[in-house]
Amino acid sequence: MTQPPPPPPQQPPQGGGFGPPPEQPPQDQPPQTPPPAAGPNLGKAPEPGYGYPQAPQTPQAPPPAAPQTPPQPPQGYGYPQGAPAPQPPQAPPGYGYPGQQPGPYGQQPQAPYGQQPQAPYGQPGYGQQPGYGYPQQAVPRQPQAGQPGGGRKFTAQMLIIVAAVVAIALIIGGGVWYSKSGKDEGRENDTAGQSGGTGGTDDGNGGTASGKEKAPSDPGAKVLFQVPAPEVKNDSTVVVSGSWLTDKAYVKSGVARIVGYDRDKGDELWKLPLAGPVCQASRHVTDDNLTAVLYQPAMPTKADPSHGCSQIALIDLDAGKRLWTKTVKTGDQLVNFDNITLSGKTVAVGSTSGGAAFDVSGKLLWSPKPADSCYDAGYGGGEKLVAVRKCGSYDQRQLHIQTIDPKSGKVISEYKMAEGIEYASIVSTNPLVVAADVGDSAGDGSGISDFFSIDGRTGKLRTRISAPGEQFAARCEGITRVEACNLLAVGNDRLYLPTEEHDGTGKYSQTNEIVAFDLATGKQTGQRADAGDGFTISPLRMDGGNLIAYKRPPYDKGGQVVSIAGGSFKETLLLRNPATETVRDMETSMSPEYSEVLYSEGHLYMSKVYASKRSTVRDKEYLAVGFGTG
Repeated sequence: MTQPPPPPPQQPPQGGGFGPPPEQPPQDQPPQTPPPAAGPNLGKAPEPGYGYPQAPQTPQAPPPAAPQTPPQPPQGYGYPQGAPAPQPPQAPPGYGYPGQQPGPYGQQPQAPYGQQPQAPYGQPGYGQQPGYGYPQQAVPRQPQAGQPGGGRKFTAQMLIIVAAVVAIALIIGGGVWYSKSGKDEGRENDTAGQSGGTGGTDDGNGGTASGKEKAPSDPGAKVLFQVPAPEVKNDSTVVVSGSWLTDKAYVKSGVARIVGYDRDKGDELWKLPLAGPVCQASRHVTDDNLTAVLYQPAMPTKADPSHGCSQIALIDLDAGKRLWTKTVKTGDQLVNFDNITLSGKTVAVGSTSGGAAFDVSGKLLWSPKPADSCYDAGYGGGEKLVAVRKCGSYDQRQLHIQTIDPKSGKVISEYKMAEGIEYASIVSTNPLVVAADVGDSAGDGSGISDFFSIDGRTGKLRTRISAPGEQFAARCEGITRVEACNLLAVGNDRLYLPTEEHDGTGKYSQTNEIVAFDLATGKQTGQRADAGDGFTISPLRMDGGNLIAYKRPPYDKGGQVVSIAGGSFKETLLLRNPATETVRDMETSMSPEYSEVLYSEGHLYMSKVYASKRSTVRDKEYLAVGFGTG
């Protein structure tokens, strides 16, 4: 499981990723020129769960004029209607997932016989699919008096036909309920690979019974506190990633320190100095509020800008104490790690020299083995522990996605990705979802062209989801950081992605949506949450069966936090920030792409992940800001 290869090529800068974002000017004026349209294709008609027969089509009115763009191919396997549910096909050559291969450039496969193609986003007919992506139950048409067949006695043949239609309707009705319950075929057997849950039952607030976040009586928020940006010498950039919430404190990394702040007032509750800057921080916390960080053993200087990320520390977020600091050696050299995570009571770190793990007591569980030809590049934590293990030479690399026992390191299941995929990111460990930029095809620096949904119990691929960079806005920094994806969420056995921005309805306005993919079939569910004109919406996290999302504001409004019901996708406003120019300028300086955004119980916290020399664009700059309702 853990274990270094021959000496790797020169490592990238520690604490890297994409680097700090370029300075953004205040957004207090509307744009002067209209941006180009970039609307995603969201018009695919959702289909029943894999293997279910489809509803008989009722007579349709003559269709509108055909759209100018070709019809979109249906998702899934495209089996004939009424056919018995077949076994999933074996993976074809290539990257190993079932599904249609694209045709020649500019052409799309035709929809299966009997299905109506849906118009692409922005074309006539868009948005006319029934409900929220579930097929509607067909009701047999009954003869009425005065119409052909009215009052006529049923013959034996007619009775047989009606009985067959009713049987089909009952089967379809069962399929609709089954799909809406979130229990797709085979999912109940994947005990090691699925997290709880369905979308829940919508409550009167537009949320679901499984969600904890409730709408306040007044969602209007105010600024609770601001943490000034730290002073950074010279022109260097220092990593300050890491922010956490406990019942007592909002905790944020600074330059070579970690500080606990009062959640409402921002007063410092405790301060924990470190020998050097934080390199990486686990996003996971134990039940008793312990977390882990990587940091440098000394402060950078002009002569020595980095001392490597060799220090592994366990932090008590309630007490503000460092419980222990550990290092790992290969021979007489300290290993510099690229990422850190936590699962249960295990702290795991990975690098190009291999992986290591410690119990929260400080006991070493495993470390790199010099004789091993593969190595653990990194780990994803949370409910499960998953390793991204690299094998083979640089030009024939193969990634092994391994669900492992966090106490022993024993491999529970393994999925081998196709050769040539150099980097992968762990999006979620339960259910297991991996992102990769296959063939460097994303083209937008997001690190994502495809998502792989994997059965964590068996290691088999469930489905692969194509997510072209020009359509979807999620990001992963998988080159050195295996668990560093944002602007996306996983829950209800679904993957929630934001679309790229496109033209809104207002003059010069931009907007986007969140859409959902079923992790069992790879199909879009038909659920869509609109940001609203001028806003840009991004998933933050799951709240039981609900999705918590942040809306970045336009030039004349404040940002918002909403809860999106997992079943109906109805939005409930949880928080609305002030629309004053000063507050809006401060809020928009922390874009979700390059900042840490946390929400809990009417409190929104936004913070930077890099600190650098003060800019002249703004009079004041902040490390973190807290907003609150009530």
